[in-house]
Amino acid sequence: MRSRTIPTPGNITRTTALGGLFALLAGLLTVLAAAPAQAAPLFKAPFPCGQNWTYSHHSAEVRLALDFIRNDGGTTAGTPVLASAAGTAYRYSQPSGAGNYIAIDHGGGWMTYYFHLSAYSVADGASVSQGQQIGVTGSTGNSSGAHIHYEQLYNGAGQNIVINGTSLAPYPGSYGSKSLTSDNGCSGGGGGKYWVDTYANAIGYAQANTNDAQGVLNAGTNYVSCKVWGQEVRGSSGSFNHWWLKTDLDTVYAGKNGRGAYVSAYYLSRWGNDEARDNSGAVIPTC
Repeated sequence: MRSRTIPTPGNITRTTALGGLFALLAGLLTVLAAAPAQAAPLFKAPFPCGQNWTYSHHSAEVRLALDFIRNDGGTTAGTPVLASAAGTAYRYSQPSGAGNYIAIDHGGGWMTYYFHLSAYSVADGASVSQGQQIGVTGSTGNSSGAHIHYEQLYNGAGQNIVINGTSLAPYPGSYGSKSLTSDNGCSGGGGGKYWVDTYANAIGYAQANTNDAQGVLNAGTNYVSCKVWGQEVRGSSGSFNHWWLKTDLDTVYAGKNGRGAYVSAYYLSRWGNDEARDNSGAVIPTC
C-alpha cells in the first residue's frame, strides 16, 4: 500500500512557568476528550441495485472484512463493484495479497476497501459518487475465486460492516446463511444510472430501431440512463418488447459511436413483455 503522509503538529514553545504548561496540557486534553467521533457515511452495498449477494467472514480476514459472492443466479466474476459512499478513490496492486484493489477516502477518518478486482473503472485519485462503478469483480491476488473483499475503516481500524445504518454483525462463518440485497444506485442513484441484468450480448443502435448498428453491449450487469418507445423486438418464444434502453456499448463498430446507443429491453433478464425496469423493480424513466 502507498504511504500517505500524516501531518503532525509543530513543537509547542516552552514556557518557564510550570503552571502555565500544565494548564495548556490540561486544556488540550479536554479538547481532545470532547471531540466526538466523526459520524460514518450512510454506506450502501458495494454491488449493483437489486442484486442479492451472500457473505461470510473467516479467521484469516483482517480488519473485520466481509467477502461477498452473488446469490441470485447471476455471475460473480465481471459484476461491477460500486462505491459504498462518495469520496476519493485510490488504486493499488498487491499481487501476493489483495490483488488489484481500490481504497476510497470518505473524509472524517472513514475509508472503504474493495479487493481482488479484475479491472479498475476509475482513475487514481478520482472523485467518485455513491453508486458509481469503481471496478470489476475478480479474483486477483491471493484469492481462490471471484468475490468482493470489502472493509470499512475508521482512523485505520476495521469496523463491523454497516449497510444502510444496520450492522451485518454477527458475521456468518460460511456463505449461504446470510445475504444482502443492494439498493446502491437504485432509481437513478450514482449519476442517473439504472443497473440492469441482460441475459445475452445485444446489438446497440443509433435510434430505437434496427437500422444503424453501432456496436455490442455484453451480457451481464449494465447501466442504462432512460428508455424510449420504438421498433418491436420479438423472440421465437413469442416474448417481445417495444422499449429501448439508452446506454454506452462495450464494443463499438468501426466508424460508429458507442455512447448513447439504444439496446432493446427485450434482453432484460427478469421482466416481461413491454416492461423496462431496473434490477430493483423501479421503472426506468422515459428519455
